[in-house]
Amino acid sequence: MSWEVRQTRRFIRAYKKLHNNVAADVDEAVQTITTDPDIGKQKKGDLSQLFVYKFRSQHQLYLLGYTRDDNVRLIYLEALGPHENFYRDLKP
Repeated sequence: MSWEVRQTRRFIRAYKKLHNNVAADVDEAVQTITTDPDIGKQKKGDLSQLFVYKFRSQHQLYLLGYTRDDNVRLIYLEALGPHENFYRDLKP
């Protein structure tokens, strides 16, 4: 049984701003996460519910933040972007 994916507004806004070739790499990263949700690293402290998957696109490191609900096998895509200010914008 596969995982269902939902997108937050923050993720959708970031995704819309991407160039087509970067968006294709993001699609591959999302596919990788749905295949194996344990591939991302779980954060600690304030962001302990967040998992982050790192991937490269156009010679730049991108981070894809997601949370998951194991009971209903659901992945929420929370944030997307380069490392710069990624965590600052996610803190409550």
